[in-house]
Amino acid sequence: MTSILLVYIIMNLIGLLVMKVDKDRAKKQQYRISENTLWLIALLGGAVGTTVGMQRYRHKTKHLSFKFGFPILAVAEIILLGYFLTI
Repeated sequence: MTSILLVYIIMNLIGLLVMKVDKDRAKKQQYRISENTLWLIALLGGAVGTTVGMQRYRHKTKHLSFKFGFPILAVAEIILLGYFLTI
């Protein structure tokens, strides 16, 4: 059970970091992290981190799929995490 929690924490830290890196790259007009990669990280357990990163760094907030999709996915992941930690 603790390995599930550890993976969850790591994925969310990665999600937060990736949103910051992509925002920094956007400011410098550099090569960007693809939206598919951002979604993959969120789907693999990093939705809370990507959501926090989106809000904290004000990144991708105008994209409705991110604005609503990441938070909905984050809630689903928290519910699943709670389920797996109680069985």
